[in-house]
Formats: sequence, C-alpha cells, structure tokens
Amino acid sequence: MTKKFLTTILIAGFFLSGCGGEKISEPVEVSQEIFATIEDDAGRKIILNEKPARIVVTSASFLEPLHAVGGEIVGRPDSKNKMPDWAKNLPSVGAVYQIDVERLLSCAPDLVIVNKGMNEKLLPVLKENKIPALVVEMKSYDDVKRGLKIFSAVSGDAAAGEKIIQEMDAEIKNIVDKVPKENLRVAILHSTAQGLSVQLDGSIAGSIVKMFGWENVASGMTPLEKNPDAAPYSMETLAEQNPEIIFVTSMGDLDEIKSNMTAAIKSNAAWQAIGAVKNNRLYFLPQDLFLLSPGLRYPEAVRQMAQLIYPEKF
Repeated sequence: MTKKFLTTILIAGFFLSGCGGEKISEPVEVSQEIFATIEDDAGRKIILNEKPARIVVTSASFLEPLHAVGGEIVGRPDSKNKMPDWAKNLPSVGAVYQIDVERLLSCAPDLVIVNKGMNEKLLPVLKENKIPALVVEMKSYDDVKRGLKIFSAVSGDAAAGEKIIQEMDAEIKNIVDKVPKENLRVAILHSTAQGLSVQLDGSIAGSIVKMFGWENVASGMTPLEKNPDAAPYSMETLAEQNPEIIFVTSMGDLDEIKSNMTAAIKSNAAWQAIGAVKNNRLYFLPQDLFLLSPGLRYPEAVRQMAQLIYPEKF
C-alpha cells in the first residue's frame, strides 16, 4: 500500500540583521511520497518510490497474473509452456534456468520479479545496478493468491487482485462442492529421466489434493535436499502405503510416459499389488497445469483432477 513520510530539511537562509549577525530560517517539512512497501516471498521488505513502468519477469508463470492487475511488462523468459499472445513479441531475457543478464539489463527495467528457488543469483547484479527486485514463488494455490496481492501492490490496483482471487475462490469451491466427501488415499509420482520421486503437499498437485480433503500418503516424508516439495521414491514404501489413487506428473511426451509406466508396472509384481493399480485408478496429469504453475488457471487444474476421478460429475 502507498505510504508517505516527512523529511525535515533545514534550509539555511541567511539574513543580515541590524547588528550584522546571521539568522537561520525555521525547519521546513517537505513531503516525500513512497509508492509501495512490499514484503516478498524471501521475507525482504522492498520500497518502491514510484510505480514501476518497466517490469521484467524471470518466470512465464508471472505473465498472466501480473498483466491481469495492470503490470507493465517489458521482458520475459523463453518458455515451452503456452505463452499469451500479447507476450510473444516481448524481448526475451533467455531461458528460465539461465537468465541472460545482459539481455535483462538491456530492457532497462525499473523492477525485476525473480522466481524463488531458481533465479536469486540475479539479486547481487540487480542491486549493483540499483534495480529493485521482488522474489516471488508461485506453486501452490496459496502462493498464487499471495503473488496476486504482491503484483497488485506493484501496479497500485489492490482491488483488481482481490476481484480475481474472489472469482477463483468461488470457482474452486463450486468444483470441490460437487465432489463426494471421501477420504481417498492418494500418491503423486513425478517421473523424470533420472527416475521417480513422490510429490509432497507443497507441490501443485499436492495442494489440490488437500483442497478435496484427500490424504496424500507422502505427507510428512523427508523432502529431497534440493526440492522441498518432493521426497525420494521407494517401491517398498509405496506398497506399504497402498494408495487408492495414483497421479503421475512428468515433463515430456505424455504417450511415451504412459507407455514406459505401463511397461514398468507389468514387469514388477509389487506394482500390481497396489490398490490403485489393481483397480485401474492411475491417472496422468498434464504438465502445463501441474508442473508449471497454472497461475490464473488454478480452477482449471482443480477441475481436471476432479474430472479424472469423478467424470460423471463433470
């Protein structure tokens, strides 16, 4: 929110008196306005003296939410995800995982919004160039709502962010209310070329499972060192947990992923003893909604998960 502070400046006005002495005028209060003070997702308080007119983002997930509340974006990263038409011709600052500093600086930004957990290494360079930066995370639905409030503070239009949040909350509630109240036991597996991991509650799929009141069987497991939203996969542990539903997320070709997973299940009897597999309740989640932040499309992601389990309701 906008704040104002007063700086007292002593103006040394010298006047000749009858005895030849000097007089100093009274202190004058000069008003200097701050546009916004924002606490980012790294716990830092950032002061913006003026409304940013040239914003660079280091995550494509920030584009639609920031644009929706009136942010002025002049640079964005490359992305394999679908990009809004209005953003396609914006200058690129390089790959998400390797932002090109020179290209970023050439955009002459007056604010850079940095993707938490990925681009914090840019902060010293931005500080050196006197460019303010906000660190923002957008994974869970709560992250997205908090991010919208931050972006609204950046644009100066708090009402726009609140309106979007209310609309998303209402749409998600409508979807959740249609789903039968069952305490389903769910596992969320993430497949990569290096192998499998299990997703925790802080992941996108994990946060949506919680919305439905289902149990993520991986809750409470020790996360991976470099990924707080995932834990190591163990076939033995999965068999013990015996989930009723298994969701699978993966980057890459969905048909290939399904084929590889089907082959792995057929070749391992332990897989076939798990309830979700025996009852044919293994589902594959689209990467654009469940690996890359869905942002304003969170209600669509919630509906997608519900529709897989209860197609007759949707």
